[in-house]
Amino acid sequence: QVQLVESGGGLVQAGGSLRLSCAASGRTFTAPIMGWFRQAPGKEREFLAAISSSWSGGITDYGDSVKGRFTISRDNAKNTVYLQMNSLKPEDTAVYYCAARTLALMTVYSEEYDYWGRGTQVTVSS
Repeated sequence: QVQLVESGGGLVQAGGSLRLSCAASGRTFTAPIMGWFRQAPGKEREFLAAISSSWSGGITDYGDSVKGRFTISRDNAKNTVYLQMNSLKPEDTAVYYCAARTLALMTVYSEEYDYWGRGTQVTVSS
């Protein structure tokens, strides 16, 4: 079993930045694909970003709503993935989730991820 724990959420003004972290523990493997999603009240879970492991090139993919503002990265030695969020907007307010996929194929679909964290709240004030 793998546990994912997000941290770094909080309250920030519009235009500000936050960096989220997701630490993986449990089974000693490096998940081939790590991703970030978010869910706002009354909305479906939204894909934000995903990254493959370094041995497969560290390929990244982003959702259209965050492309150019958010950056995903990972430290395989620490089993940690990060989401740097810049130029935050009030519409970025949501609970942010980290996810891990054991299959080495990039995907934007939440149902194709195997492990999930509990989420961290990000609130952007106008």
